Amino acid sequence: QVQLVESGGGLVQAGGSLRLSCAASGRAFSSYVMGWFRQAPGKEREWVALIGLSDVSRDYIDSVKGRFTISRDNAKNAVYLQMNSLKPEDTAVYYCAARGTTTFDYWGQGTQVTVSS
Repeated sequence: QVQLVESGGGLVQAGGSLRLSCAASGRAFSSYVMGWFRQAPGKEREWVALIGLSDVSRDYIDSVKGRFTISRDNAKNAVYLQMNSLKPEDTAVYYCAARGTTTFDYWGQGTQVTVSS
């Protein structure tokens, strides 16, 4: 099992930046594929970014490519989401998640990101 805690959310103006952090418990952090998801009010949760077991393989939803960067530091049991050029449509609760074998089984509590116009 792994426990995840997100932090770094807040209120920012359009065009600004935020850096989200996800702290994970356990020594097996490096064995999990990690992802960031978000859920806006009235909308379904959507996948945002994915990172493999090392800081090499990354993927993003098209709407954030070129603006967001996912990274991980296995020595610190942490995954990050650097968000630049934020837009109001990025407003959502952001969750980090750990994928076990085939599905994301472990989730953090979420951190609110609000981008004003």
